[in-house]
This record gives sequence, structure tokens and C-alpha cells, in this order.
Amino acid sequence: QVQLVESGGGLVQPGGSLRLSCVASGIIFRFYPMDWYRQGPGKERELVASINSGRHTNYADSVKGRFTISRDNAKNTVTLQMNSLKPEDTAVYYCHSLYNRVDYWGQGTQVTVSS
Repeated sequence: QVQLVESGGGLVQPGGSLRLSCVASGIIFRFYPMDWYRQGPGKERELVASINSGRHTNYADSVKGRFTISRDNAKNTVTLQMNSLKPEDTAVYYCHSLYNRVDYWGQGTQVTVSS
């Protein structure tokens, strides 16, 4: 059974930082790409960052230079370091894996950027 469990969300002031983590179980983690998505109020879910098995990364234009995705295969963990946060980064952030052609999602973690 595949499970993705996120942690690390919260309330932060503009310009602040947060670190999100996602622990995966039930998959051969090191072979598969992992992604972070987010869904803001009244918006569609969007891809924020992805990292493949070779640690090649991709980012949405809106977060380039501010967010960093990384993975620790020994701990089955993918991390999203978010710096210089803006109010428009406010969203529920979801960890995602496409494993054996099936989409798996975490439960989501709320990130609120507000003064």
C-alpha cells in the first residue's frame, strides 16, 4: 500500500521560509520521480517542483530561485525548501508520485503566507 505523508506547513510572514517534507512508503522510492503540487484558494492544482531518480529537477517559473526540491533515498523522503515566501504562495501543498501508472497523493499540508 502506497502512502505519502507530508509535514512542515504553517503560517509564515512574507519573506520567510518553510521546509516541507514527504515520507513515502510502499514504493521503491529511489527509482521514481517525486513532485510537489499546490492548490491555492479558488485556483487549480499546479505543479510546483519535481525531481527524478537522477536528481534532475524542474520548477514552476513562479518559484524558480526561491524553492529547492531534494530527495533522500535512504529515508524515502522528498523535501521542498521554500524561501522568500510571498502571499501568493499560500496554498495546500501536496506530495505526488506516479507509481506503476497510478497517481498517489499525500493528504496535503497548509502553507499560509501572511503578515
